[in-house]
Amino acid sequence: MRRIVFIQLLFLAAATSLAGQTASKKAPAPAAAAQTPANLAQLMRGILYPASNVIFAAQSTDPAEVKPAGNPSTATDPLMSTYGGWQAVENAALALVESANLLTLPGRKCANGVDAPLRSPDWAKFVQGLRDAGMKTYKAAQAKNQDNIVDAAETMTEACASCHDKWREKPNLADRCK
Repeated sequence: MRRIVFIQLLFLAAATSLAGQTASKKAPAPAAAAQTPANLAQLMRGILYPASNVIFAAQSTDPAEVKPAGNPSTATDPLMSTYGGWQAVENAALALVESANLLTLPGRKCANGVDAPLRSPDWAKFVQGLRDAGMKTYKAAQAKNQDNIVDAAETMTEACASCHDKWREKPNLADRCK
């Protein structure tokens, strides 16, 4: 009899403990709304421009032949950094792909304060072109194939030019994104 009571008490204690743990778990907090502190020009200058330059450099210089900087951890040239060579080209390509997501966040402004044209079908098409160019470049970098990098860089240039021709190349800064 004592054994049965002991087992029942043990079971009751375990059940109470589990119930307490389940009740104390909180529902996950809702994701915070994305913030867009950078305008398009800052996004371009901070992510897309440097990443594109790594890819353009890989057209004429074999990334595998680039020697690391004296102190690779502080190198300003990604190809000479700790994560240099072909890995830098892969990372630059993925930065372009991920930047495409940043270009579609609501609230993004152009340098002149005008809302980025997120609702334009052309905007979506051009952003997808950037994403596709980044993935094409990533695959070329993974294959360590400079000929494919040249092709991918051309695709990237076309994607960038399409958007720039429509919204950036304006005689007056105030007319950009319109």
